[in-house]
Amino acid sequence: MADIEASVRDLIDRDRDCTEKALAQMDLRQKINLLIGEWKAAGGGDVLPGVRDRVRLRALKKAADPVRVIARR
Repeated sequence: MADIEASVRDLIDRDRDCTEKALAQMDLRQKINLLIGEWKAAGGGDVLPGVRDRVRLRALKKAADPVRVIARR
């Protein structure tokens, strides 16, 4: 989804038609909303991570990777 968003931004920046990419982006958002709705209907109640949470978790994962490399030796 991030690739499509970047593609739409790039097309807009270059003053090009972004109709197809924008429609694909909206379609993906609808699918994600549908999946979240199904997940909640099935009893899912956890708070889903936002962008800030995902970035923070990615940084923690990268910091933990060198420990794994040392442990493997």
